Amino acid sequence: MEKEKLLDKDIREPLFDFLEETYGKIRILEEKDTGRARADVVMITENLLFGTEIKSDSDTYARLKKQVKNYDLYYDRNIIVAGSSHGAHVSEHVPKYWGIITVEPDASGNPDFYVPREPQDNPKVKDDRKISILWRIELNNLLKLNNLPKYARKSKFFVQQTLLDRVDKDFLWKQVCNYSWI
Repeated sequence: MEKEKLLDKDIREPLFDFLEETYGKIRILEEKDTGRARADVVMITENLLFGTEIKSDSDTYARLKKQVKNYDLYYDRNIIVAGSSHGAHVSEHVPKYWGIITVEPDASGNPDFYVPREPQDNPKVKDDRKISILWRIELNNLLKLNNLPKYARKSKFFVQQTLLDRVDKDFLWKQVCNYSWI
């Protein structure tokens, strides 16, 4: 008898619950443009930005190489969530610093998550790419928090670069991740 296959729609909501149980207080953004790819899930914890790619049982690895390249520019850590049909070989398709979560249906058909590999720090993340995922209103709030002018008539890119140039990077990323001000 063939195992029941989980689709993306079956995985998402239970995954959010699993991530919250695992990481505590988080903020989730879905379908976020990430360069020339689209991140299925962006998770913001109190300290880090995570890119999360879902490969359900109905997905292939056809676009994964390009997705990995893009995710690596934008997120502190990355995770691939792989359906049971990918579980045995998913580690061959992502860098060693990517986390792996496998998912398969339990006896009731509900998603059951396993973590065979924890995500590690991404050595390829770029600050100018990472800050670009923020909305203008979030950038404006960061300007205010850091006692910088509003730059109302300046471009989003100008505001991003100003924040990167004028605020200590570690302090800035802590502010970004502490989303209580949004």
